[in-house]
Formats: sequence, structure tokens, C-alpha cells
Amino acid sequence: MSADVEVRDNPEQRRFEAYVDGKLAGFSAYDLTDGGIMILHTEVDDAFEGQGVGSALARQMLDLIRADGELKVTVLCPFVNAWLRRHPDYQDLTRR
Repeated sequence: MSADVEVRDNPEQRRFEAYVDGKLAGFSAYDLTDGGIMILHTEVDDAFEGQGVGSALARQMLDLIRADGELKVTVLCPFVNAWLRRHPDYQDLTRR
């Protein structure tokens, strides 16, 4: 089952948040660096596990970063690293 996920940046808390039916379902925490963004950690609420929330969060977060056009991504989060390995079309966003 795949949930309908909306991802928004919450710069005050330095995280991208995933919402399902208006409820916070998960987030990816980040830090801004000089010319970049470091993805630190991703969590999905237990109630939304297995519904594609984490994958939707990773994809929409990276799409938002790409649309910004300014930032290179450093990923410390194991979940997002694994997602990126399965989606090579997003490799251009990452710092080598």
C-alpha cells in the first residue's frame, strides 16, 4: 500500500517533513553547510511503516533540493544513502 505523501521543508527545525492526511508521518533532519545540505537522519512513524512514506520523503526532499538549484547534498543518513543507490538519477545532487 502506498500512502499519498506531501513533503514540506521546515527550516526552523531544519528538517523535511512528510505528511499523510495532514498528519506528520516522518521527517529527514538536515544541517546547512557552506553551499550544501547534509542529510543527517530519517524517521518514519511506526503507524506509517511499510506505506512508502520513507521513499516518498526521500524523493520529494531531493526534488525540492534540486529545484532550489544551489545546494549539493551530503548524506549521512543510511536510509537515504540506500535510496540513492537504487535511484542513480539523483546522484548528480550528491557531493563526491
